[in-house]
Amino acid sequence: MRDLKQLVKAYDVRGVVPDQWDENLARAFGAAFVQVTGATAIVVGHDMRPSSPSLTLAFAEGAAGYGADVVRIGLCSTDQLYYASGAFDLPGAMFTASHNPAEYNGIKLCRAGAAPVGQDTGLAEIRELVESWTAEDDTVTVPARDVRPGTLSERETLRGYADHLLGLVDLTAIRPLKVVVDAGNGMGGHTVPTVFDGLPIELVPMYFELDGTFPNHEANPLDPKNLVDLQARVREVGADLGLAFDGDADRCFVVDERGEPVSPSAITALVAAREIARAKAAGEAEPTIIHNLITSWTVPEVVRELGGTPVRTRVGHSFIKQEMAVTDAVFGGEHSAHYYFRDFWRADTGMLAALHVLAALGGQPGTLSGLTAEYDRYAASGEINSTVADQAGRTAAVRAAFAVEGTTVDELDGLTVAGPDWWFNLRASNTEPLLRLNVEAKDPARMAELRDGVLAVVRA
Repeated sequence: MRDLKQLVKAYDVRGVVPDQWDENLARAFGAAFVQVTGATAIVVGHDMRPSSPSLTLAFAEGAAGYGADVVRIGLCSTDQLYYASGAFDLPGAMFTASHNPAEYNGIKLCRAGAAPVGQDTGLAEIRELVESWTAEDDTVTVPARDVRPGTLSERETLRGYADHLLGLVDLTAIRPLKVVVDAGNGMGGHTVPTVFDGLPIELVPMYFELDGTFPNHEANPLDPKNLVDLQARVREVGADLGLAFDGDADRCFVVDERGEPVSPSAITALVAAREIARAKAAGEAEPTIIHNLITSWTVPEVVRELGGTPVRTRVGHSFIKQEMAVTDAVFGGEHSAHYYFRDFWRADTGMLAALHVLAALGGQPGTLSGLTAEYDRYAASGEINSTVADQAGRTAAVRAAFAVEGTTVDELDGLTVAGPDWWFNLRASNTEPLLRLNVEAKDPARMAELRDGVLAVVRA
C-alpha cells in the first residue's frame, strides 16, 4: 500500500508524478482539505509544471464534490496564491514543487488569510483521511457526501497582486536602475513583467519562458551553480544588480553590481531596517523582527541598533509565521531567502523583498555592494551537509568537543554552540541521514578553522 507519509511532508505535499501520486489522489486531497478545514469556498492556483493543470483540476473537482465553491486563478507564483487567499479571505491550495525536478509536483496549503497548514495545523489530519479512503491495491475512493456540489469559477489576480505589493513600497522617486532577472523558467517569468511595469527599471530578462522541464538550470538559487549565468550577465551588461527567483517565485536571491551574491542575512537586515523605520513612523515604539537561529548575528545587532526587538526562532516557515502572529512582528527573514511581511498576511514573498532592495538602492547614489556592506559583518560558511549514519551520536561527539568552558549552548533547533566572536549550529535533517552545519565568525580564518574542526568530528 502506498505510504502517504513519504508524500505528505512537514509543510506540504510533494512527490513524483505519477509514481507517488496522480489525479486520483489530488481529487482525494481536495475533498479532505474541505472536510478538515470546513471551507465553503477555496482558491487554487498552479505553477508551470507539465502535470500542474490536471492535478489542480482534479483537486478542484474533489473540493467541489464536498461542497466548496472553487475560485481558480490559473498560473501564479506561490506568493500570488497567498495574495489571493488574503485578499479573498479564503483557504488556498498552490500546486508546485518549488525547485524540485520536472517529474515532481506538490501542494502548498493554507487557511484563509494565508495562514499556514502544516503537520500540526491540519496536514496530518488530511493525510489520515486520504489514507482511510485508500485500499490495499492503492485505489482511492472518495466517499460521496450529501451536500450541494460547489461551483468552479475563474478569476484573474496578477494585477491585484502587483498593485498590492507596489502599495507597500514607495518606488516613485527611485533613480533609473538596470536589473537582470533570472526567472529560471519558473513563475518569476509570469509575475516580474507585471510588477515591474511602469517602474524606472531597465529589465534584462533571463529564462522568462515558462517551462517546467527547466531546460537552462535548476530553479534553485540556493545552489551557487544556478547563479552562474546571472552573475555573468550582470557583469556583461553593467547592471546595478541581479535577482534570481526559484521555481514558484516565492524566494528571491540577490547579486550585486559586481556579480557577487548578497547573503540572505544581509537582505534580511536591510529590509528589517526599512520596516523598523516605517513602523516607527507609524507610532510603534519597538517593532519586532523575527529571524531564524542560523541567520547572521548581524541581523539582531542591526535590529537592536535601530530600536527594534529581535526574536530568534527555529528554522521553518511555520515557526516564523507562528512567532510573527504571537509577537505582531512587522517582518521576518530566513537564511534560505524566505522573507515574511506582516502587511502580506505574515506570508513569505520574495518579490516584496526584491522591491525593498530596489527602493533602498534607487533612493541613494551608491552601489548595492556599498549599501549592503554595513549588513555583512561576519564570515559565514553557508550550509554544509554531511551524510552520517548516527546523527545523534555525531552531534553528541561535537557537543563534547566544542561545548567547553566559556561557550554557551542551546538546543532550540539542533545544537548551537557560541563563543565570544563565533557560533555554529548543527541540525539533523528530518527526511535524510544528514547533518547540516552553519558556522559564522568575526573573520574568515577563524570561521574556516572552526568549520573544519566541527566537520572533522562530524565525519570521523
